[in-house]
Amino acid sequence: MSKRMFAGFLAILAAIMLGAFCFIYVLAGRVSDANERIHELTVRYEETRGEKDVLLREKAVLSSSVENKAQVIDIMGSELNYVESLLGLTPPPDKPLHERIAAAGQRALEKRMMLDSIPSGYPVESRFITSGFGTRMHPVHGNQSFHGGVDLRSPRGEPVYATADGIVEWAALHRQSGLGKMVILVHNYGLASTYAHLDEIKVREGKFVRKGDVIGLVGSTGVSTAPHLHYEVRYLKSRLNPKPFMDWSVQSYDHVFEKVDKIQWRSIVEAVRRNTERPARAWAPQKASWSAISH
Repeated sequence: MSKRMFAGFLAILAAIMLGAFCFIYVLAGRVSDANERIHELTVRYEETRGEKDVLLREKAVLSSSVENKAQVIDIMGSELNYVESLLGLTPPPDKPLHERIAAAGQRALEKRMMLDSIPSGYPVESRFITSGFGTRMHPVHGNQSFHGGVDLRSPRGEPVYATADGIVEWAALHRQSGLGKMVILVHNYGLASTYAHLDEIKVREGKFVRKGDVIGLVGSTGVSTAPHLHYEVRYLKSRLNPKPFMDWSVQSYDHVFEKVDKIQWRSIVEAVRRNTERPARAWAPQKASWSAISH
């Protein structure tokens, strides 16, 4: 009886040991799988941490870029406010920035076209006027006479600049008027300008010149007592006071409209606005009559 019990005990013990072995084997396999999974997770963690670092750096760069652009937008807003004030624009406070920029660009283009097409600014570096527009005592003849332009003191040989885009209608000596060597430019919208007493003429008749081009040199030809430039602005057949045109600029844009009332400014501004809103057409200056030029 004791042998059977012992054999049974051994059998039970063997079964327990076999079960334990199988359990350990299975457990070892699971541990190995777990280790592999832990390794994979560790690798993935390192990759994720690297990606996180990259994302954090990209975030820092983007944040810096956003801050810089915000500063640029603030600066642009301030500068745009200044530009709008120069252009005479008062947009609504809720108007988007891009629309304000577009409107300012359009207005600036209109003003630039006006200032390029119509005489504006001084024809010489000097701004010293020795004789203004209107009735005066003639410096040579000594009698009261109408002075149809302004005289600007300037040294002989100084450059004379076109005050607007135009076509040269006259570029020669004009004996009858006493204006000596003279250049006449025909501009758009019925305007023209005269530059007289020149020492030398730098353009020829029929030539197209741009605003700011040198068209001659200051002199004292004709009826003149000293080197200077006689400068005129005409609208159709009427001589206008050149002073408002010489003082005309982007900063004082409305100045000429207030001072010169003989020109239909509204129709000219509307024509310029239409031209800036569509492709530019051929430049077609209106020819003025200069048959009765007088000093």
